[in-house]
Amino acid sequence: MRHPSLLAGLSALALLALPACSDDGAPDSTAAVVPGDPAACPGEVLDVVASVAAWGGVVQRLGGDCATVTTITGSAADLSPADRAVVAAADLVVVNGIRYDEAAIEAAEAASGDPVVVSAAEVVGRAAQRRDPHLWYEPAAVPEVSAAIARQLADLSPDAAPYFDAQHTAWTAELQPVLAAVAALRDEAAGRTYAATRPLYGRTAEAVGLVDETPRGFLRSMRSGTDPSPDDVAAFESLLRDGAVEVLIQDGAGEGDVPEQLREAADDGDVPVVAVTEGPPDDVPFVEWQLEQLTSLAEALAEDG
Repeated sequence: MRHPSLLAGLSALALLALPACSDDGAPDSTAAVVPGDPAACPGEVLDVVASVAAWGGVVQRLGGDCATVTTITGSAADLSPADRAVVAAADLVVVNGIRYDEAAIEAAEAASGDPVVVSAAEVVGRAAQRRDPHLWYEPAAVPEVSAAIARQLADLSPDAAPYFDAQHTAWTAELQPVLAAVAALRDEAAGRTYAATRPLYGRTAEAVGLVDETPRGFLRSMRSGTDPSPDDVAAFESLLRDGAVEVLIQDGAGEGDVPEQLREAADDGDVPVVAVTEGPPDDVPFVEWQLEQLTSLAEALAEDG
């Protein structure tokens, strides 16, 4: 028996999502900057760099007026000289880890200014993992990483510590609709099946109890960054046309022949498609972004059910 009230519940949770800080900084060619406000900060305004857009949005919310947050928007694997200089000058660098942004980690370690580094992977005990690096899609990890960032901000600017505590408390409250949506969706999704065009959303899918039926050869290609073989693509198309999975989770930024072929196969097999993105779209707060995708997943499961 499905739960028709689930979608209404998720919609109500979405209304509880509060907006994060606005992005009124001036981005350059490789980074987006959201400046702090010394006049509104009770302590030192810190220079913080985030190497991943999703964590950058979290840092902006936690830092508020007391942090100038630079989010690297170029390749996480190969920093420009300008990006390396920004990392070197930072008070705090927030990285993801799990081989996702090693260039930023190396730049921080080589910096003469010795910035403090918060690694999401180390905070949640995933540093030794080699699978899916998208930790911001692991619901339980986000509060832990947020707390670690807030502690470091307070340590680095002690006069602003009460301000950072208040920011963290507010952010924790804002995050609750996402955690509640995951818990609600778990009742609907547990044991049901999906396939994915890229391993972006696997940690959220696992958290709600979905079973990954992506063809193994195709999945290995995606994880290694290589093109899937024609046989692997054909196996994936067959899976979708036969309706052998209940949802296709597709990289919303994916372009080219293979994504189009898979979407057409999903349409042929009446498999609903959920588009997800690696990071939040411009000017979309973290909580709103996460809730929109959870709602899309709930709608897809309800459609299939």
